[in-house]
Amino acid sequence: MRTNSLAFRLFFWAAGLTVAILIITGVVLSSLYRNAVERAFDRRLDVYLRTLVADVASPEEGTEKFPQSIGEPLFELPLSGWYWQVTRLDAAKPEVHSSRSLWDSNLPRLPENDAPAVSSGGYLKGYASGPEEARLRVVQRTVDLGDDGRYLISVAGEATDIDEDMKSFDRTIGAIFAGLTLALILTTALQVRLGLAPLKRISESLAAIRSGRAERLEGEFPLEIAPLARETNALIEANHEIVERARTHAGNLAHALKTPLSVIVNEAAARANDPLAQKVMEQADLMRDQMVRQLERARLAARPIVLGTLIDVPPVVTALARTMEKLHRDREIAIAVDVPPQARFRGEQQDLEEMIGNLVDNACKWARSRVAIEVVAEDAAANGKSKVRVIVDDDGPGLSPAERESVARRGQRFDESKPGSGLGLSIVVELASLYKGVLTLDTSPIGGVRAELALPGG
Repeated sequence: MRTNSLAFRLFFWAAGLTVAILIITGVVLSSLYRNAVERAFDRRLDVYLRTLVADVASPEEGTEKFPQSIGEPLFELPLSGWYWQVTRLDAAKPEVHSSRSLWDSNLPRLPENDAPAVSSGGYLKGYASGPEEARLRVVQRTVDLGDDGRYLISVAGEATDIDEDMKSFDRTIGAIFAGLTLALILTTALQVRLGLAPLKRISESLAAIRSGRAERLEGEFPLEIAPLARETNALIEANHEIVERARTHAGNLAHALKTPLSVIVNEAAARANDPLAQKVMEQADLMRDQMVRQLERARLAARPIVLGTLIDVPPVVTALARTMEKLHRDREIAIAVDVPPQARFRGEQQDLEEMIGNLVDNACKWARSRVAIEVVAEDAAANGKSKVRVIVDDDGPGLSPAERESVARRGQRFDESKPGSGLGLSIVVELASLYKGVLTLDTSPIGGVRAELALPGG
């Protein structure tokens, strides 16, 4: 898919939105799961906190005010990551009692106005730095026992458990969402390909119409693009009607002019010895020749070019060479032909005969004694298109670079003594352009002009 294509735009936006939605969903799920893990962790800490509050508020008879243990072995192991601490706040010097696991350290106090600490029902919950810079999850509560004192009770657990649960969850959900993203992107690409398939079919059908292999769009199309197909067919039919009317008018014009020209020629022929009559006959022949040429050009331009037809070049070149030798027999022009048997032209035989015939006829008019015709068949190049090159050389006087540049213009003649109307090369140029071909003129190795015609091959 090219970056400026409709398929790329659809795929890019659909895939981009899909990835964005999945990323946002993953972030939200990760946040929700972290909240759930923290709540579960806080509930565990809260159990220990309630036990401590009960022991401080109502110690058993015969026991100390401050508990020595709350029945959890982790609080007995030094620096185990689980700690509790009871601090009397109303004493002149705060009395601190803590679990054995805290060793000689103290738990930090969560400020009530600190953003990480969350207050809930008299509890403060948040993260703080503990012994050995360990990251702790802390739950604190202040208990006022009246005459018995005011106490700050804290319970903390190492946040590693929370972080490991989150890492495991993030890895799992990341792998799941990565697979889901890949599956959705592939599904999007398939949907775009299938959804735009009718447009590709229309493009291929239009290419077939342009090349002459079809006359209209055929087949059923989806509801959204069916009007496009109908209007395209209607436009093609309208163009065909316009072209047909133009051809009819051109034919009517030819018939309308043919009779007056015949009358002029006949009247001039009756006065053959009159110089004016001879000039009239000469100009009338030129007019008739130009009229025939113009009608032929109208016919060529009006009909479709069938690029799918393959024509063998050798028979055409050989036949034209024999014909031109007969036409110029009085000048004894020798025509040499070199054409490979596999050379083929992608187009119509009549057009090939018209182009090569004009080039060979023009070469014979100017040649002194020799004309050479060489055909080169080239295989498909990097663009996948093969070519056939027709090279016509003569040993005539040749042309200067300025003359070669202007000789293909319509009606351009450099020697009025030579027969013709000056339309031959211009017709070759126009016909070649219909086939995306090109005519170039250069100096011939045998002394005259080299005309090289490049056309689509097969």
